[in-house]
Amino acid sequence: MKSKLSKRFYLALIIFSLAGQVAWVVENMYFNVFIYKIFNASTKDISLMVALSAVSATLTSIFIGALSDKIGKRKIFICGGYILWGVSILSFSLIRLDILNALFPTAVSVASIGVSLVIILDCVMTFFGSSANDAAFNAWLTDTTDSLNRGSAEGINSMMPLVAILVVFGGFMSLDLDKSSSWTIVFIVIGAVVVLIGVLGIFLIEEPVKEKENTKYLQNIIYGFLPSTIKQNVKLYIALLAFIVFNISIQIFMPYLIIYYEVSLKMADYVLVMAPAIILASVVTFFWGKVYDRKGFTFSITFALIWLVLGYLILFFFTNKVVVFIGSLLMMSGYLAGMAVFGATIRDNTPVGKAGRLQGVRIVSQVLVPGIVGPYIGSLVLAGAEVITNSDGTTSFVPSADIFLAALVALVVAVPFIIFLAKRSKTKCN
Repeated sequence: MKSKLSKRFYLALIIFSLAGQVAWVVENMYFNVFIYKIFNASTKDISLMVALSAVSATLTSIFIGALSDKIGKRKIFICGGYILWGVSILSFSLIRLDILNALFPTAVSVASIGVSLVIILDCVMTFFGSSANDAAFNAWLTDTTDSLNRGSAEGINSMMPLVAILVVFGGFMSLDLDKSSSWTIVFIVIGAVVVLIGVLGIFLIEEPVKEKENTKYLQNIIYGFLPSTIKQNVKLYIALLAFIVFNISIQIFMPYLIIYYEVSLKMADYVLVMAPAIILASVVTFFWGKVYDRKGFTFSITFALIWLVLGYLILFFFTNKVVVFIGSLLMMSGYLAGMAVFGATIRDNTPVGKAGRLQGVRIVSQVLVPGIVGPYIGSLVLAGAEVITNSDGTTSFVPSADIFLAALVALVVAVPFIIFLAKRSKTKCN
């Protein structure tokens, strides 16, 4: 019999996963647009911000995840982290040109100061966000599910990035993001919502039964990186290696995706075009988690990768709005379905009671390496990109479709690891 999860669990999963992903969408997709539009950031600025954020997320997950295992608590890190995460997002509303000009009247380049402040504060925000979401929430999700229902739970968790994009697009589509005042509204609204969710979690989240451990904190920190741990959990670490390559492929194009739609394809109404694709891909991801529970890794990852590859090819070769919609739908469906499959596989192979101390190695595979390598490859691909002159005399780069071809080439590297996992994965029964 399939293990039953309570309605309260699903409510907490949906609310916290969605709120967390909305905040990450603002960081991962809109911070790039923010410093691009307001401070004329370069590809190097965007690549640096993504890389430093990835480092911050990884270190935070390692230390806070191990600490949550040590004291046997998840809830305090989730709720407290969300509240502070929201406060840090609110602080971005103060990074405006009028304020910076007043603070640095003799500065040669106020825009450069703005970019630097955004990058620094992004690392601070990432610390709180990763403490709450990457370290504690993800460990809580592993603790409260099992191998019979993780696919269903992970399907919901993995669809939230796309739902979050839809929420952010829909919520702010009426705003002119070329204006600093619009960004102030974005940061205030998102920050306030995340704070509210953190407070709500005090009453909603059920603390999983987990005893306080006698292990030393340092042992918990290094546990996931010990050769003995890798030897005892080979399948887990092969899955993590495949996950690294998968996410590198995604990060090659993702930081530039909105800019590509709006600037390169001149799709001023990209929100209306992308919304149906996002909704459909979210539905696919929701059900694909259930497919994983029934069919297992091999079947579910195969189709996810086929969709992703087809999406890459269509986005590389075509610019017609209708065809771009189809390519985006396939790309998003493959991306999120793949995330659900890898997420469930990693949780299935995580040693019982050690979810917290292994969040660090999960973030290494999902955020750190992809967050550094992916955008760097993307910046290399766009090194010779077209440059346009803005109305104020500044210049900006124009992303090309080459980022999708580069993402496809990177994805091929994951194939040997996926074949290894497929050969050692049993097909699940209905």
